[in-house]
Amino acid sequence: MTDRQLLDDLIAKPRITRREFVQQAIAAGVAVSAATAFFDTAMAAMPKKGGNYRQALTGGGTGDVLDPAQTLDSYMINVSFGQLRNNLTEIAPDGNLTGELSESWEASDDASSWRFKLRNGVEFHNGKSLSPEDVVASFNHHRGEKTKSAAKGIIKGIKDIKADGKDTVVFTLDTGNADFPFIVSDYHLVICPAKDDDIEWKSGVGTGGYSLVSFDPGVKTVVKRNPNYWKEGRAFFDTIDNLFIGDGAARLNGLRSNQLDSITNIDPKVVGLLKREKALKFFTTSGNKHCTLPMLTDLKPFDNNDVRLALKYSINREEALKKIIKGLGEVGNDSPVGPANIYRATPEEMPQRVYDPDKAKAHLKKAGMENLSVTIHMADTAFEGAVNLGELYAEAAKAAGITIKVVREPNDGYWSNVWLKKPWVASYWGGRPTEDWVFSQIYSKGADWNESHWDNEKFNKLLIEARAELDTAKRRELYVEMQRLVHDDGGSVIPLFMAYTHAASDKLGLPEQMAGNWELDGHKNAERWWFAA
Repeated sequence: MTDRQLLDDLIAKPRITRREFVQQAIAAGVAVSAATAFFDTAMAAMPKKGGNYRQALTGGGTGDVLDPAQTLDSYMINVSFGQLRNNLTEIAPDGNLTGELSESWEASDDASSWRFKLRNGVEFHNGKSLSPEDVVASFNHHRGEKTKSAAKGIIKGIKDIKADGKDTVVFTLDTGNADFPFIVSDYHLVICPAKDDDIEWKSGVGTGGYSLVSFDPGVKTVVKRNPNYWKEGRAFFDTIDNLFIGDGAARLNGLRSNQLDSITNIDPKVVGLLKREKALKFFTTSGNKHCTLPMLTDLKPFDNNDVRLALKYSINREEALKKIIKGLGEVGNDSPVGPANIYRATPEEMPQRVYDPDKAKAHLKKAGMENLSVTIHMADTAFEGAVNLGELYAEAAKAAGITIKVVREPNDGYWSNVWLKKPWVASYWGGRPTEDWVFSQIYSKGADWNESHWDNEKFNKLLIEARAELDTAKRRELYVEMQRLVHDDGGSVIPLFMAYTHAASDKLGLPEQMAGNWELDGHKNAERWWFAA
């Protein structure tokens, strides 16, 4: 046995102390210095409970509520989905689907019926045991004509939900959906306790690793560890202070002055300097995060596709990649399907759109709108560097005879007062694990988060067809065709896919593998990270 194997075996012993470890290592012939160094390193890497974790989150606002149907951006995703509540399934750090509140699931042969078996012994923060009725009520909260839920688009295919015994929930869909177990991991579809034919969401009670202490929308949310959390080896912090800090410089200064333990959405311009600071860790995760510039296609002049195409040809994506995100990502191609999706169109299937002022001019001439003048409303809470991108875009568009006026909006209230309301805005999406998910929630007719109000009859028909298609080769063909439709007719300029950027104190313990489906370890950092020192 090598020294390393010996030390690994010793450290694996439950509750071994530093002194016991060193004594046993010395007795086996390992040098004192090697034994102590190994022990200290191993202990630092092992999750341990304790401490008050202070994190700065973006994407919050004074209009935030604890209603999962109204979760809009990263702040409430992290709090509601990552701390207070759980889903039936979750995306693991390796990208695979795993059970959360459900321990198993099975489908009918045509994938139109799904049975989820719930875990036993799971309790809400108020002591109530999880039941199938809670799951039924939680999903029904997002269904029906009167619901305002942003998840309505992805679950509108649910025809019926019912409890079957003490531990099973049965979903009946209007057509087959092979992706349904992925869908139920959506951050809106967290499980809350049933109450009066609906759910009780105002208290923040859930089954998650932390329970709510205080909630001040747009400012701060405090939670404490749930001592009865059903997941073993998760949720290590005693308390968490979730602070909404929209200003990137303020976030960075808070981390440097030890007032914060972690921040996200780092300004790419300071990444080089940040990497040199020994007391801090800078790290990225890659997934399907992308920025969008959606225009309302039911309003002039954006109802004319030649105008939309002119604007798509008027942005210099390569320049934006270098100057706005400093190469931390890749250029977008006006499609939301990203590098982590399995049916992403290849360059041969959908050639990369490039900056071409002449093509933009040709489309404007066809539309009869030479010398087009438009306004875009932006704020850096949409994505770091959004306003700078707008200014870069405006400069590039001049060559096509397009005047773009960039209006800087306040960060606070941007998602409730500007996004989905102004004719042309900036936005971002963390992406979704499946093509059906991203298309259903953001691009399908009538979806509450269809941020461009796009309505393409062929696309909507293909969406239903692809969802029910179980042959993977045929599904790929359908999804590639849908990407082409979004690329050629859609109402969003999608110039960049961006890596998630984070920085943390060197006292924070981080797992070797982190999820890339969203920022902050798939928004599960509150239960996967810990203090190492």
